[in-house]
Formats: sequence, C-alpha cells, structure tokens
Amino acid sequence: MAAESTDLDRMRDQARRWLDDDPDPASRDELRAVLDRLPASAPELADRFAGPLTFGTAGLRGPLRAGPNGMNLAVVTRAAAGLVGWLAAEGGEGPLVIGYDARHGSREFAERTARVATGAGRPALLLPRPLPTPVLAFAVRKLGGVAGVMVTASHNPPQDNGYKVYLGAQLGGALGAGAQIVPPADAGIEAAIRAVGPLAQVPLGPPGQVLGDDLVAAYVERAVAVIAPGGPRDLRVAYTPLHGVGAAVLTAAFARAGFPTPGVVPDQAEPDPAFPTVSFPNPEEPGAVDRLVALADATDADLAIANDPDADRCAVVVREPAGTGTGWRMLRGDEVGVLLADHLMRRGVDGLYATTIVSSSLLRAMCTARGRAYDETLTGFKWIVRAGGGTPPLAYGYEEALGYCVAPDHVRDKDGITAALTVAELAAGLKAQGRTLTDRLDELAAEFGVHHTDQLSVRVDDLRIIADAMARVRAATPTTLLGAPVTEARDLLPDADVVILRTAAARVVIRPSGTEPKLKAYLEVVEPVAEGDVPAARTRAAAALTTLRAEIATALGI
Repeated sequence: MAAESTDLDRMRDQARRWLDDDPDPASRDELRAVLDRLPASAPELADRFAGPLTFGTAGLRGPLRAGPNGMNLAVVTRAAAGLVGWLAAEGGEGPLVIGYDARHGSREFAERTARVATGAGRPALLLPRPLPTPVLAFAVRKLGGVAGVMVTASHNPPQDNGYKVYLGAQLGGALGAGAQIVPPADAGIEAAIRAVGPLAQVPLGPPGQVLGDDLVAAYVERAVAVIAPGGPRDLRVAYTPLHGVGAAVLTAAFARAGFPTPGVVPDQAEPDPAFPTVSFPNPEEPGAVDRLVALADATDADLAIANDPDADRCAVVVREPAGTGTGWRMLRGDEVGVLLADHLMRRGVDGLYATTIVSSSLLRAMCTARGRAYDETLTGFKWIVRAGGGTPPLAYGYEEALGYCVAPDHVRDKDGITAALTVAELAAGLKAQGRTLTDRLDELAAEFGVHHTDQLSVRVDDLRIIADAMARVRAATPTTLLGAPVTEARDLLPDADVVILRTAAARVVIRPSGTEPKLKAYLEVVEPVAEGDVPAARTRAAAALTTLRAEIATALGI
C-alpha cells in the first residue's frame, strides 16, 4: 500500500507540473478531471504520463488528450519551438510552410506552430484551408521553404492527430527537398524539443501569412502536367475522399485534365473529423469502400478511386471480368504499383524505378527485362525518394501500402492526387482499346509470372506481443517454406527491426508497423504461367499463399 501511495503522489506531482505549464484551458480542465477521479483513474493517468510522444522520422502521432503522451497544444508548442530552434542552429534560412487537414485540433496546432515560428523571427506561411498532404510537400519546394509542417494523422482513427516535418533544399539536400526528414535530422529535432524550457518562455509572434488559392491552383496545374496531353479521357470514375480533404483538389485536377468530373460518395464528400460512415478511415480496412462500390455500381462507373483522409494514398477498385460473379475488388498496392510503373515505362519516362523491401519483386523483374535502373529501400517514402543516391534521378517510386510517387519533381513524397490522375490516364487509354486494368495485369503475369502478394497483419493492445513474436522468429527461424529450403534469412537489426526470408519462389518480410500497433508479415509467392493459362497460375499462387500465411503465423506464435 505504501508503494502504491508513493506512485500516486508521484503521478499527482507530474500532473500538477504539467498543469502549471499547459497553455490550453481545455486541456487543463481535462487533466484536472482525471486527477479528481484518483485513485480509480490511476491507470489512465499513468498512460498519459508514460513518456513523451517520440519525435521520429514520421514526426509525432498519437491520441488527442492532455499530458505528454498525447497530441495537445502544449506538446505542439514544444515541438514547434524545438523544430524552429533546430532550424536556426543548422543555419536554415527561409519561411516555415505549414499545412493542416480537417481533424480535431489540426487548424489550432497549425496556427500555434506559425506563432512559434514568427515569435522566433522566422516567417510562417499557412496553407489557405485544410488541404491534402501532397499540397504541403509541393508548397515547400514551390515557395523555397526551409521546412514544412503538416498537421495530420493520415488514416489513423478519429481520436488521433499528428505532426509531420519536411525539409527544404538547403537542409534536406537535392534528394530531400520537400521530403520527409530522415536521420540524423530526426534525432537533432528530438533533442532540440527536449531542450525547450517552460512553455511560458516560448515567445509567440503574429499568426503568419495565410497563402491564397493561387498556391492550390499551381499544385493542380503541375499535377495535370504529370499526364500526357491529348490522350483518351472517356472514363467514368466514382470517388471518395473518406471524409478527408481530397475531394476539391482531386475533382479540380480531373476537370483541368479533361476527364469527366468524378462522382463523389455524397455522405463522405465533405471533411468530417468524426469519420461517421467508416469504422476506420483507411481504404484498406474492411468495409471502408462499401459506399464507393455502391456508387460505382449505381453510376455504371469504369473505375472507383479512394483517397485516405489526407489524400497522400490512392486506392483503386475495379470491376471484375463479366462471368466471374465477384463484382468489384480493390487492387492491391503492388498491383497498382506495377501498373503505374509499366505505364510510365511504356510512355518513355526514363530514370530510376524504386520500391521497398516489403513490396512485390515484380518491379525488379520488369526493370531487369527492360533495362531500367532499379533500387529497393527500407519502408517509407522518406527512403524511396532518396533511392539510388540520385544517379540516375528517380522517375517513379511506390510502396505496397497504396503510396505512389509518379512525379518526384512535383511532389517528393507519395501523392494520391497525381496517382489517381495517372491511373485514370492508363484506364482511359485501355478503355479506348476495349481493355481494362485487369487485362493489363493478366498480360504482365503472362510475361513475368504471377506475383501474388498479401499480408498477415495483427493489431495488438500490448506491444510486448509484437516484441515476443519478433524474438520468436529470430530464435527459431524457419528453414523451409512451402516445402522448399529457405535460401536467404536476413535480419536487418540494428538498422531496422526487419526479418526477411526467401526461397526460390516465395518471400516473407516481417516487421512491426511504424505508425500503428500492428505486427506485419508481407508475403509473396511467384508462380510461373504455363501455356498462357494465367487463371490456373493465379489459383495455384493463391493456394500456396494461404499455406505460407499459416506457416508464418505458426513461426510467429500468433
């Protein structure tokens, strides 16, 4: 009992010190309510003070709540002060460009960041309204920003928010101009955040300059330039922004490019931080695109497209061939990734084609056969845009999690708007020939074999489950998969918490998610196509992948 009382006293002291420093009356009231419920609220209080949110290469991300282990005005003020201090210490010159989405708190966090910047004597430029993350990444390059901040939690649950940092050319270099930060910048910024003193001593300046819609028009103009002029544009598209901020920019880009305006799911068209029609605002989650498919059916659409809430990802849903009885299906990120790569190659786009270690090996096979430069990176666009060291320049990069960079000189990050435009260009061209995206996938399979990919993904409440599973597979690494010997077993520690297993016809990449409490195993089976019979090869590959998933689940103990 004495120890328990001591712990309560310690937590009370922590909370009171936080209250003395918290600039937000609402957060202070929230935390006082937790204190008033002690000792019953002790577990909640302990979680709020378990430690500060870690500023990593993805910036900050966490639940909206008072305390250091949450997203709130105090945490954002400290993060902004640390970032601005680090920029000054590194000799960075130029404005800080700030964007935000429509989540709870996003605008307030963006405006506080601007006031911290101007308080330190640095110009702050705010995007004119809630806008997609790619617009912020574009703006950093377009406006010569020293850095950019995007307030968003992307496709996380409604109760979350986040804080991404991009660097301009001066501190990010040619490859990192307008790209997300990588080490050692993340560690430097984290150290600067920890060094910030009492928040009352952080000077706050004027609100900064709110940019005009001409910036958004410039983004749209450059986005449209990604596709070739004069091509087929007869394509009916159904679209959803999933209650996010993509609709106005995407529909403007489609109209400017000459496509018919996409039909938008009515009750998901406007930004809504509660995401009321989906259980989880991620197009990959079960049920998330049900309304989109219904609209596509009702309008006899050729194609259905979904962005995630901050519109940096793009999901593509296609009608299955007549007679299959399966209706619509979402293409895997790897399928869209290779379709876009193939399309750009056939359009004559030169340069490096890159993907990540968890994506399909089909892109490598395509590049090898066609004499294209290829590179493979760790997961994340912060690495993809730096692939190959810039020689040759990056032409295209993708990751299987629905992220595509079709124009690195436009947006040096994943961009769900330009990806959607490029998919539409490809689909319209195929439609003019009486063909579809699935036809083109079958043609690629006939040429390179069926590369069937899937995930084994486990969401956990206790992160120790993930650590235990990774330790288990390292201690007892499988020596065979699908009855074939494992020819490569590679552990990427200490650089990355990743284990890679390969056989002659299969590949498994196991890692914890970088943004969610999930353990992920990325699975791939390669099945040759005999005598042009692609459906038979797909059936064999699907059966093999089902077996592989069970084997890996056993190896992980999940």
